[in-house]
Amino acid sequence: MGKLRRTVLAGLAVGVSGTALVAALAVPAQADGASRPAGRADGASHAGGALDWRLTDTGTDARFRGLAAVSRTSAWVAGSAGTVLRTSDGGRTWRDVSPAGAAEAELEFRDIEAFDGRRAVALAIGEGEASRIFRTEDGGRSWTESFRNTDARAFYDCVTFFDSRHGLAMSDPVDGKFRILSTQDGGASWKVLPDTGMPPALPGEAGFAASGQCLVASGPKDVWLATGGAATARVLHSADRGLHWTVTDSTLPAGDPARGVFGLAFRDRKHGLAVGGDYRADQASPRAASVTGDGGRTWRQATTPPPAYRSGVAWLPYSRSAALAVGPTGTDLTTDAGRTWRTVDTGSYDTVDCTADLGCWAAGEKGRVARLTSERR
Repeated sequence: MGKLRRTVLAGLAVGVSGTALVAALAVPAQADGASRPAGRADGASHAGGALDWRLTDTGTDARFRGLAAVSRTSAWVAGSAGTVLRTSDGGRTWRDVSPAGAAEAELEFRDIEAFDGRRAVALAIGEGEASRIFRTEDGGRSWTESFRNTDARAFYDCVTFFDSRHGLAMSDPVDGKFRILSTQDGGASWKVLPDTGMPPALPGEAGFAASGQCLVASGPKDVWLATGGAATARVLHSADRGLHWTVTDSTLPAGDPARGVFGLAFRDRKHGLAVGGDYRADQASPRAASVTGDGGRTWRQATTPPPAYRSGVAWLPYSRSAALAVGPTGTDLTTDAGRTWRTVDTGSYDTVDCTADLGCWAAGEKGRVARLTSERR
């Protein structure tokens, strides 16, 4: 059963195997160019194969850049206007579990990490006290504010966890270096780590709070930090939970405050994907993805990258070669571990996340949250 589990994505949706799903997604679009709405709403077109982002009714127009997929049936989203939602029935219904006072404070949630359907940690971003971290242990019925930034120079972008107790959050550079927060109690308390092991930031360098994927962990100690806004878009790596870091240039567009690495995904401590580009709609992003096989020591440009800026990326469960990237103009699939990508859907999403029990979710603007399903043809 172990070998079968590693090679079959059965249950990703409606009972087809993952290998069949990947094969279906790789089928070229119909010769006549016909398309149908993905999710049967909002005019997002389906580009052939069996991919179907099924849009769910969230009942809000908030923009959700924070997404934590727990399972095929359970997920959390966090977004604008202090909004946090949770579903436990596959998206058929969503419960508003926003922290009290978050809407009135106009908090902008950009990341959320969930351990299950009851425990989650949400990050609000912004200058000074706008950057806050909240924690719930009762499914969002109540929240505790466990961190509020009091340094006007800091701006927190992303949060990640190694396990249910150990996690990090990152801020744009303060005194010339990225600032790292650490927790050892599941987000109940946080402390600023010393910056002696952090390389200097480049002029103008920062993180992008676009998808909750500018800081990602894999395994018990490895973590990566994505940057942009400077002359070079870089990826930093720590193998000791944020105490010491190395840094490598990526291949993604740079040289402008709107360009850089926006999202990272690692399926283990060596194999990772980076996506990004230029988030401005009127600017091209011809080099929007790269790949590493050595834990981020080196990055290689995708030979056929996504056609436009992408902000989120996720490996498909139990696959060594398949992943999805999302952005405002579509969803792309790779079946060769990031070397080549092709667009399989044109709906707008900012972030994507997949779960160990073979489910994938995406979220974005205008309250859009979708779950990946597939159909036999």
